Amino acid sequence: MDAQCALWQWPGMSMFHDLVRSRAPAAAFAAMGLFWGSFAALVPVIKPQVGLSDGGFGLALLVAAFGAVLAMWLAPLADRLLGHRALAICTALMALAFLLPGWTTTGLAFALAMTLASASSGTLDVVMNARVSALEAQTRRPLMNLNHGMFSVAYACAALATGLAREVGMGPGVVLGVMSALALGLAGVVLRSPAPAPEPDSDATGTAPLPWALLLPGGAIILIAFLSEQATEGWSALHLERNLGAGAAQGALGPAILGITMAVGRLSGQLVAQRLSEGRVIFWAALVASAGGAIAAHAPTLGLAYLGFATLGAGVSVLAPMAFAWIGRMVPARHRTAAISRISVVGYAGFFIGPPMMGFLSEGFGLRASFSAVAMGLLIVPVLLVPVLRRRSLGV
Repeated sequence: MDAQCALWQWPGMSMFHDLVRSRAPAAAFAAMGLFWGSFAALVPVIKPQVGLSDGGFGLALLVAAFGAVLAMWLAPLADRLLGHRALAICTALMALAFLLPGWTTTGLAFALAMTLASASSGTLDVVMNARVSALEAQTRRPLMNLNHGMFSVAYACAALATGLAREVGMGPGVVLGVMSALALGLAGVVLRSPAPAPEPDSDATGTAPLPWALLLPGGAIILIAFLSEQATEGWSALHLERNLGAGAAQGALGPAILGITMAVGRLSGQLVAQRLSEGRVIFWAALVASAGGAIAAHAPTLGLAYLGFATLGAGVSVLAPMAFAWIGRMVPARHRTAAISRISVVGYAGFFIGPPMMGFLSEGFGLRASFSAVAMGLLIVPVLLVPVLRRRSLGV
């Protein structure tokens, strides 16, 4: 009997039950990971296929980011209109949208295809985070790190599989087609899963404004986290192949290692969130991520570069989920969904800053300078943003 109780209380069993509780958003997170993981490993072949320079490629991704941010701002409206099937519909639309980028052969077509893919991805991002937040309120369990971890697991698997597919000659259109089919299967899982019970609309008569003194620094933490993730997802394979002579599979290990270490970090964060404050975890994780970015930027060998990306992934993995959880816990319940939507929009400004920063710095000074800038940006989190957010939280 004691052994059975010990097994039931084992952290892995607890995490399994949390995954069952949140299986619908977890499947959506995994579907999104399939796209971005495969896309990251396809960058070295898609970029020459569409005939863009580093700066042009960064500009195309910047244009796509506009679509994502606009979609995220409107996502709460889409969520209300689509009702309890919103998560499944958004997952399916994203799966269909990421069929397009792999078949483009011009810069304009690529920019348009990525705009559609990013817009569908941005809408899904808000909806699935809102679902996790509602489940956290309903079950009184921390679920954000676990669900973000599902993204990272799928991302790593997709990046590795894509690297192997490139080695045997599969083109980006075929690879993304396979990932689209898998994502549509996950949309079916979402559709068959129960939605959380709606929370009472306590904001119907409320007049208090959103607490932007909390949302802005919280959103800025997410911005830097997403910028760092996106920079590594989109440019690590190119950095490894261009500067360190990696082959296709070796280059794909850059984003794959990021995904693996982010998955481990986020799954560990599911347990850490029950023991340490969000502010403390974010502070130290940002320092670790910054050190990893610096190692990856200046590594003379593939092994050290892999170590750098692994360290970066471990540190950056918990920044966004912990910030979402921190803000969700501090804002009044009537503001929770709207707050998540707004800090998501602030955070996704990283996709405005990241692509041109990486592309233009790479074109002018090389990818080593680009990743050095990422490492320096991560230091803003412990030096400025965490202290500011702690002071703001005391005034709530």
